[in-house]
Amino acid sequence: MNISPQKPVSETQKSTFQAIITNLTFWVLIAIIAGILLGHFSPENGVKMKIVGETFVDIIKLFIGPIIFLTIVLGISGMGNLKKVGRIGVKALAYFEVVSTVALAIGVGVAYFFQPGKIDKSGLALGDASQYTKGGAENFSWLQFFFSNFTLQVLLAAIVCGIALNFYQKREQTILVLERFSNVVFIGLKYVMYLAPIGAFGGMAYTIGKFGLETLIPLGKLMLCVYLTMALFVFLILGSILKYYKINILSVLKYIKEELLLVLGTSSSEAALPSIMVKLERMGCSKSVVGLVIPTGYSFNLDGTSIYLSMSVIFLAQLYDVHLSFFEILTVIGILMITSKGAAGVTGSGFIVLASTLTALHKIPVEGLAFLLGVDKFMSEARAITNLIGNTVATIVISKTERDFTELNLNPVLEE
Repeated sequence: MNISPQKPVSETQKSTFQAIITNLTFWVLIAIIAGILLGHFSPENGVKMKIVGETFVDIIKLFIGPIIFLTIVLGISGMGNLKKVGRIGVKALAYFEVVSTVALAIGVGVAYFFQPGKIDKSGLALGDASQYTKGGAENFSWLQFFFSNFTLQVLLAAIVCGIALNFYQKREQTILVLERFSNVVFIGLKYVMYLAPIGAFGGMAYTIGKFGLETLIPLGKLMLCVYLTMALFVFLILGSILKYYKINILSVLKYIKEELLLVLGTSSSEAALPSIMVKLERMGCSKSVVGLVIPTGYSFNLDGTSIYLSMSVIFLAQLYDVHLSFFEILTVIGILMITSKGAAGVTGSGFIVLASTLTALHKIPVEGLAFLLGVDKFMSEARAITNLIGNTVATIVISKTERDFTELNLNPVLEE
């Protein structure tokens, strides 16, 4: 009888322990917990950690431009069919509009069902919303949106260069140079990502130290509603979309867990942009689809932000006992369908969008934004994580519809 040798228990335990302590996800999670503890028990030192979190995000941002540019240029030049570029772009924008509108509607529906604004506002802390309410009366400008959105600028430049490269005589030599440069950039990103625990620690310590966990209590109902709604959206809506393509949402979330924890720690979805593009290519999405959909999604597919904006409008209406008719609710969704696209890339832009929406309604006091400032930072994590998951799903869906999704052995658990 042939019996295969078994590893001793101590060896198995040792290999499991080694796998845990060498896992980046483990250290990011430890860093987030440490940041929460520091911010709660020593707020002064927690606030000082702001520079640590911001520096990490700033370093990551240095990679965003080159990665988007190189991925798109190499993707388009390797397509051989320029019609495909336009087709992917149209599909992506149509998908973004439909799904983000569903997100807006879900936000309104849950807010009306749980009524988070039915509380006594006299006990709520007021923040200074003047910097946002002043801009509330200004009309939304697509030109201003473009010039304030670096990702969108790089996206446009890369599409133009990618198309032009297809007609260049020395196309092959140029692609070879760009591929070498791309390898260098991604190797650099790999080493920078080892600093992710430090960035997550700094970001979380600052958030807790600056705003404090006690600020969550008065608006706890709103917080719970926002997180619940985003969970419903991810598992019910996005999960159903993926299920249609025979992909399990839980498997996708497990695959991008490092990026999700990084976003949780830094409160910035931009921190995960370069690495999520790498992950999606490894998963099996084509370079061209990843290059076009992810950067566009970071500007136009903000599912988490859409949920937050629609819930905030209804929350403030309930807080001030303002009755909104069915037509006015549709007006809110219609306005946010347009203005929510401008809530990307600029700090505080979400509040400016809210202010402009409230101004357009002429029923809810714009000053009500002051009540949201205290807990906004704690909801930004949920927004950023939902935005990241939404763009990940969008890329997979567009790849599937383009028949550009190659199943790789790297992540065999994706298929149900």
